[in-house]
Formats: sequence, structure tokens, C-alpha cells
Amino acid sequence: MKAIIQEKYGGIDVLQYKEVERPQVSSNEILIKNAYTSVNYADLKKRRGNKEKGKFPMILGLDVAGTIEEAAEHSSFSIGDRVIAFPKNGSYSQYSAAKEQLVFKIPDHLSFEQAAAMPTVSILSYILLHDIGQVRADDTIVIHSAAGGVGTLITQLAKLAGIKTIISTVGNLDKQDYVLKNGANFVYTYDEFAEKVMEITNSAGANIIFDSVAGEITRRSLDCLAFYGTLVQFGNSIGKAGSLTTNDVHNSCRNIKGFSFGTTRKHRPEIVAPFAEKVIDLFANNKIKIPIERVFDLSDAAEAHKRIESRQHKGKVIIKIS
Repeated sequence: MKAIIQEKYGGIDVLQYKEVERPQVSSNEILIKNAYTSVNYADLKKRRGNKEKGKFPMILGLDVAGTIEEAAEHSSFSIGDRVIAFPKNGSYSQYSAAKEQLVFKIPDHLSFEQAAAMPTVSILSYILLHDIGQVRADDTIVIHSAAGGVGTLITQLAKLAGIKTIISTVGNLDKQDYVLKNGANFVYTYDEFAEKVMEITNSAGANIIFDSVAGEITRRSLDCLAFYGTLVQFGNSIGKAGSLTTNDVHNSCRNIKGFSFGTTRKHRPEIVAPFAEKVIDLFANNKIKIPIERVFDLSDAAEAHKRIESRQHKGKVIIKIS
């Protein structure tokens, strides 16, 4: 099969379009013929060696949309079923293998393009908003990196849930209209958001802040987090850890909650299905949608990474496999 592989860590030049062996599957696994896959920040971090270490040659990719090619005799899946999945060894390839627990059927009317854009960002967003953040309608929330894939979905889901005040942040205000269209009430840059949050809330602060940026943004988030508020930390796209002290939480009764979807898929895959089913239903009924900025061919995966690294994209970048 054709695949994008890398044999060392580095820039986009390490991504090679090559012929490799098709994966073999065991009794509790599914072989999928991939149609589309999405590009996530985690792919870029893994390519550079900033994430958990992998074995070379390595195939990137967290999620995929396609059809079942092989399934065990007593599997709940059949050959030809349309699915989304989280493969075990990457998805920048014509075929991939996934644990049956992490494969989910999709309806015929949901396009592969939209389905490929949704798995990681939409399921993660739903978990963050409703399970980790436990938002209520009268909350004031802050969503960092609101023009990215997760930011886009958290904003739409928050609007759908009737959240009272949605404050979003972006790297530059060129993305303001896009974020407002997704349902945000206010959009600010990273430099000004903390002061604006305190202004909007009459110095009370935000109840929930969703932080995937880290670094100095974590510190600024704590500057505008309300008493009894929650900072949900789920990434560090800036490449630097955020800092906090015990004094940031105990006197103010604030909470810091961390979450990793990758860790959850690895150690508690059984909890993913209920969230996946809810999200698939929302997409199938046009309640939420991910804008797809651009589709790249598999052979142009390096250009897809380049687009994400530019931080100029709005919505999802996806890769067409076949």
C-alpha cells in the first residue's frame, strides 16, 4: 500500500511517500480501507519528536474515515461498513488497523470528508465541554485557539448547549469573523483577553477556561478565572508548559483539570463509544459542522503540515487517501 512514512524526527522534509506492507490484524482488530484522514497538531508534534517517542519507520495520523476491509467472523462490523476509527499505527496510508472498541459506524448520508474531519476534534470537544468542564447555561467560558479544530467544535457545542457567554481567543483578529460565525460572543487576542474577561464579568472572572495553548497563556488564564472556576488544560500548542502554584487554587477554591484524549484512547478506550455516538448523531443531523479549509492528496502530506504550521488555517485540513 502507499503511505507517508518517516524514518527520523524533523521538519516536513522527513515525510516520505512510499510503498509499504499492508497492516495485519488480530482477532479483536478491524482493517480499514482509508478514504480520508485529518491533520492534527499532535501529528506535527510527533513528527518533530516533541510527543511520545515512536518506532521508525513511523506512520502519522490519529483518525480516519473509510470502509471495513476485514473483520473477525463474530465482529459487529461487516465488510463495506462505513466507519470512523482511531488506528493503532497511523492513518496516513491506504489501509490501517484499529481496535474494534475504537471503530464506529457512520450513516450513509454523512460524507467521508466531513466524517474524517470530526473524530479527534469533535469527540474531544464534547468530552471537554460536558464531562470535564461540566458547563452550565449561565456560565461564562473562555475558549483558547478558537479558530482551530477543537476551538471550532467547543464553540459550536457551547452555543448548542445555550451557554450564556462565550469568549474566544485567537492569534490575530483576521480570524474574528470566522469565530463569531461559529457562535462566540466576544473574540480577543492572547495579549488582551485576561483584561477583557474581567471587564465583561465585572471583575468576577470566567467560570470555565479551555486551554490548549499553555505557556504564558496558562498564567494569564489564571489571572481571569473566577472563584470556584475551572481551568481545563488539554494541550500545549505553544510548545512550553504553563506554570501554576498551590496558591492559585486553594484560597480561591479553583480547579485545574487535565485531559488527554490520546491517554484515554490508550488506557480507557471503552469510555469513548458513548461520546462518539452522540457526536456522530449531531453531525448526521446537521446540528454541528466542521468547516474544511483544504483537502490535500496523500502524496502532499508535507504541504498539509506546512499549512497547519503557518497558523493561518481556519477549520480542518484533511488528506484524501483514495
